Formats: sequence, C-alpha cells, structure tokens
Amino acid sequence: MPHIPLPEHLPGITGLLEYRLDTAMPIRELTQLLLRGESTLTQGERELIATVVSARNCTNFCNAAHTKAADILLGDNTIAAAVKADIETAPVSEKMKALLQIAALTQQSGRAVTPEAIARAHASGATDREIHDTVLIAALFCLYNKYVDGMATIAPTDPAYYDTLGDRIVHRGYNRPPGGHPAPQRNHNNS
Repeated sequence: MPHIPLPEHLPGITGLLEYRLDTAMPIRELTQLLLRGESTLTQGERELIATVVSARNCTNFCNAAHTKAADILLGDNTIAAAVKADIETAPVSEKMKALLQIAALTQQSGRAVTPEAIARAHASGATDREIHDTVLIAALFCLYNKYVDGMATIAPTDPAYYDTLGDRIVHRGYNRPPGGHPAPQRNHNNS
C-alpha cells in the first residue's frame, strides 16, 4: 500500500508523476530526451540500460516495464533477460557490454565507475557522449527506482499489464498524455 494516497488506477511511477505535476514535468522531459531523443544508441539499447539498473535495484515495476519496452524495441524477448542474467554472455555488442557494465557500476555508486571501465568502453567504440548518457540514464533510473520503492507504490503482478505499458512507452514515450490519465469508467449497470 502506498505511503500516501495515490490514484489506484495508476500504479508505479505513473501515480507519483500525477501526484506532483510540477516535479514530474522536468523528470519526464529528461527521460524523454535521454531515452527517445537523438542518440547513436538505439532506443532499445537505452531501454536495456534502464532495465539493468531497475533489475539490480530490485524495483519490480520499473524492471518489468522497461524489460517489456526493450523487448519490443529490440524485437526479441530474450535479450533483456540475458543482459539481466549476465551482461558478459548476453547477445549484445562489446560496446553495449561495456556500457551496461558502466550502468551496473553507476547503480552501485557513482564512484564505482572506474577508469578501467571507461577505457574498456572507449576501446570497444563507445563515444564520450554514449558514456555520459549511460551514466545519466543509470543515475536517472536509480532516482526513479528509489522514488517508486520509497513511496511503496503498487506494482501489478499481471504480465499483461506490462505488455500494455511497454507498448505505451515505446509508442508514446515518456510524455504525459494530453489530459492526463483519467480514472477508468465504472459500469453502473443495475441489471
């Protein structure tokens, strides 16, 4: 049960973002820019970064949502699971392995990112901007994960919920829908 009253129909981060639209706006804008804006990393690769961090932070809502978004964007339902199980044996490029290791180090502590991890990323072809954006995405998802868990938001257990949410993330991005998230209509049929 959430620590504060949140809209029941908006689990996870969505209810929190609706609770304070003024603080939600810059967070949503940064997320949209980092995960959907111009980048030499694909949207699927950037979702993998969010997935690795959320999985390592054990944040069920974010882990499930971004795993599904990565699956859809990558066109493969096995890559995100493989990355979460073992970055080094996952079927991703050496550059992505190096960047995902940087994300994993960032999740532990910003100071855990070593010169050796950066050198490995450079040696595998990562640009300075890709390294920068990896650390920033990882840090942003640590914020999200702590926000979701710190407020004890609800994480649905039905995988179908995350199929829908992943599709919405992929096709709408991280912007608030026009008019917000109205409560579902209840059928007041007296039959």
